[in-house]
Amino acid sequence: MTRIDGPDQVRARLEATGYLVDEGLAVACFLALRLARPIFCEGDAGVGKTALAAALAEALDAPLIRLQCHEGIDASQALYDWDFPRQLLHLRAAEAAGITDAGRLESELYDRRFLIARPLLRALETQPSVLLVDEIDRADDEFEAFLLELLSEYAVTIPELGTLRAESPPVVVLTSNRTREVHDALKRRCLYHWFDHPGFGRELAIVRRRLPGVSARLAEQVTTLVQALREQDLVKPPGVAETIDWTQALDALGASEVDAESAVRTLGSVLKYREDVERGRGLDFAALLGVSTEVR
Repeated sequence: MTRIDGPDQVRARLEATGYLVDEGLAVACFLALRLARPIFCEGDAGVGKTALAAALAEALDAPLIRLQCHEGIDASQALYDWDFPRQLLHLRAAEAAGITDAGRLESELYDRRFLIARPLLRALETQPSVLLVDEIDRADDEFEAFLLELLSEYAVTIPELGTLRAESPPVVVLTSNRTREVHDALKRRCLYHWFDHPGFGRELAIVRRRLPGVSARLAEQVTTLVQALREQDLVKPPGVAETIDWTQALDALGASEVDAESAVRTLGSVLKYREDVERGRGLDFAALLGVSTEVR
């Protein structure tokens, strides 16, 4: 894995991938690398938590291995499972060949070649790697406890094969949209960073970096409007991802700047709930667009 010697180098490498970080996040990422500690990223959807893992993987020249959490996820989906169809085929082939030794057949059936490595096991076996455990808040308490144990030792015991341990721990990024509180035990194991919505200047810089081909005026106006939308009482305030989506949508329609009509017509690119779209349609976009960004 590419060696990084300090927070400034972390920032430079991440920015080279197009991911802009502030000082606090650069320090957190450096400590995660130096201390082999997971980094727990919490905040609203669309503020760059998942993108951080992808940027780290690119900056470190390491593969990104992603585990998408959901309600009911268990170890067989996250860690490993046995390839039962292949085991059955092997058993039938052995029987056709006249092999009747039960002990031999059992040992062959539970060979490593029949083990399906899910994301967690792949991360332990891949050096170097970046493991993204996305939306851990969607998993249940039992899976959270299982994950805590695995991240404490970076090892797993498979009854048929023994203990498999990472030669060097993967870089681990956990994300949470805070749909529920994650237990303190897991948070204590991690370095913590809260992802807030960026200010105007940083958000505009992110949009310009991600969409270098759009007009500067368009990027500036969309960022201004998104900042204003976040001040409304919305069900789901737009994140940076939605700012980028809105800019792309307007650019795809051939716009080099925003007017009130085009803003209303493309609200579905930035607002994702009916109540929010209705509130957005009631805003005076012409007035919002008349606000000079120089005062920001």
